[in-house]
Amino acid sequence: MTAGSIDWPAVHAEALAALRDYLRINTSNPPGNEAPAARFVGRLLAAEGIDCEFIETAPGREAVVARVRGDGSRGGALMLANHLDTVPAEADGWTSPPFAAEVRDGRVYGRGAVDMKGTGVMHLFATILAKRQSVRLGRDIVFLAAPDEETGSAFGVEWLTRHRPDLFEGVDFALNEGASGMPEFAGRAAHLFEVAVAEKMMAPLRIVATGTPGHGSKPARDSATVRLLNALDRLRRWERGITYTPETRAYLERLYVAGLIDSLHEEEAIEVAISQSPDTLAAFTNTLNVTVLRAGNQSNVIPGRAEALVDCRLLPGQSREAWVEAARAVVDDPLVEVAFEWPNAAPEVSSPWDTEVSQVITEVLTAAFEDAVVVPSWSIVGTDNRFTRPLGIPSYGFIPCLLSQPERDGFHAHDEFLTVDNLNLGVEVMYEVVRRLCEVR
Repeated sequence: MTAGSIDWPAVHAEALAALRDYLRINTSNPPGNEAPAARFVGRLLAAEGIDCEFIETAPGREAVVARVRGDGSRGGALMLANHLDTVPAEADGWTSPPFAAEVRDGRVYGRGAVDMKGTGVMHLFATILAKRQSVRLGRDIVFLAAPDEETGSAFGVEWLTRHRPDLFEGVDFALNEGASGMPEFAGRAAHLFEVAVAEKMMAPLRIVATGTPGHGSKPARDSATVRLLNALDRLRRWERGITYTPETRAYLERLYVAGLIDSLHEEEAIEVAISQSPDTLAAFTNTLNVTVLRAGNQSNVIPGRAEALVDCRLLPGQSREAWVEAARAVVDDPLVEVAFEWPNAAPEVSSPWDTEVSQVITEVLTAAFEDAVVVPSWSIVGTDNRFTRPLGIPSYGFIPCLLSQPERDGFHAHDEFLTVDNLNLGVEVMYEVVRRLCEVR
């Protein structure tokens, strides 16, 4: 794929060792404590002669930033942005300790393997290899590993954009997480790679029911908990179906041209195909999931208040106001309040598709896989791209791997893993994308 002077088997072994060491550093957030991980990454960069800066955003929480200088002939910098933290892991649900980084059956198991220390290692080695190979750079490469992505980035990229805006000045493009490749679509073998140019809008709801409190021994005439459960059941049964927008229709058209769906007009068949993967279904629907329930504090007291938090993600271009009004109509209970958990949403900004980044990614992937299908998409999860896009930096979600459904299911779940083959592929593809974007012409 790239210059013959690179000993790829040796690089693969080195990257695997680095990922395993990285996974063994527990950066569960909360509480985060990402400083040891930042220092670990910094040591690997410093060993290559790459200067690093460590930025404390809160006690025990650090970002690490490095810059490999170019001559500017290609324009502004390319930023490789990733996060150091992970969600917590419930060890009892894992088949091996979540921070042991066990390699088994060609898989690296560990909290953060796919979200997103694996991609962080791909960014890291793209930066390191550009330095080792003495690539003549026409633009700077900026490596950024930040804390606190998993709980909203208040001490991560959001903090950095406010307190260290200089890090983002002169950046032409950014790569982060948000979308990946897939080895099949609706049961058909494929090399389908998505590149996220936008992401679904977070619109979490707080559902609060009120009723008459009392003693648990008496029949409840007006139970807040029952009202809440009824409201949640109505939301559960709310038929929302596939949402067709200009973006989703354009995505389907690309799949049709690639032969991955048979028709653009048979909506029932399209829905069947989309529904075969929960990730793809989420990319075509406004989703809701009950994630938190709170009511009462002991068994013999009927509470007068019960509440739930409902995670909602809206497709690009959808209206938050219309969504909350529709949810209120579905609940249809004057004693149940439906409101946003967060009244204010981050601005919805998309990145253009017709850029050097998409062109190079497509070229690299089609060189690796003759039948590669590369399509713009939107992230079904929130990423730090939502902070860099409003700065005017075209930011793309790109995990250069063919993640199987079990790998994609590992995000925030038990037994999270990344295959060694995907790690190797990602290291090679990411380096080649960075080289082609940054090398002097």
